[in-house]
Amino acid sequence: MEKTYIEQIKEAAAYIRNRLGDKEPVIGLVLGSGLGDMANQVEQPTAIDYHDVPHFPVSTVEGHEGRFVAGSLEGKQVIVMQGRFHYYEGYSMKKVVFPVYVMKELGIKTVVMTNAAGGMNRSFAAGDLMLISDHLNMTGDNPLIGPNHSELGVRFPDMSEAYNREYRALAIKLAEEIQVEPNEPLRLQQGVYAGITGPAYLTPSELTMLARVGGDAIGMSTVGEVIAARHAGLQVLGISCITDMAIGEELEPLTHEQVVAVANRTKPKFISLVRAFVREVKIDL
Repeated sequence: MEKTYIEQIKEAAAYIRNRLGDKEPVIGLVLGSGLGDMANQVEQPTAIDYHDVPHFPVSTVEGHEGRFVAGSLEGKQVIVMQGRFHYYEGYSMKKVVFPVYVMKELGIKTVVMTNAAGGMNRSFAAGDLMLISDHLNMTGDNPLIGPNHSELGVRFPDMSEAYNREYRALAIKLAEEIQVEPNEPLRLQQGVYAGITGPAYLTPSELTMLARVGGDAIGMSTVGEVIAARHAGLQVLGISCITDMAIGEELEPLTHEQVVAVANRTKPKFISLVRAFVREVKIDL
């Protein structure tokens, strides 16, 4: 008999907890395309491949390692998802967000969601970082559709502050203090992330429409995971790496390899900001 969703979450968390020993993570980090190298900076790491975890899907996307790395970062215990799952891989939205509930079960209070995204705001440039202030769910799906599990969260979770306001203020303050090059502060944009299903990139007309309804950046992840995180009572910081410009009227051909290449070049400032946030954020235990 197939296990229930709650039973699957508990079994996956129990397996990971057994592998972690006395490590008790309080912050979860979800690393998007080309950003996975940050997991290599975790001290005293314990790595767990997704395919070893009961009931876990496996990431099939280039640039996603497909494992958890747990340990210490900037003096705090963290668990890092080096690679995530996407709706376009054929997984249900409930499967896509499964790791969020598993991390909650492990005891995390805060999650940092990162992604590679196309910039729709004309004031952005490839290589910028964007602090996610809000999102547009353009996937046509929601991970909470179906029976609600009260153990996970309430039936109708509030989304008025999907991305924690205090976390955003802290990230802005920290970005001003980070020097990328001598006398060059980190350029941190802010904006609304539009989440689509993919895997096809959008047409010029589709991009123009989303920009007109308030989208500043576009990508194929994050939104479902943030809905699940808020359902589970987790506090969220979201950061997009703007890997290309997705201006409908000026659209040029794009490949996934180009996206990963720009994310790789942007990694040093991305890592500097995330490490500073982990160091300075106050977690209510």
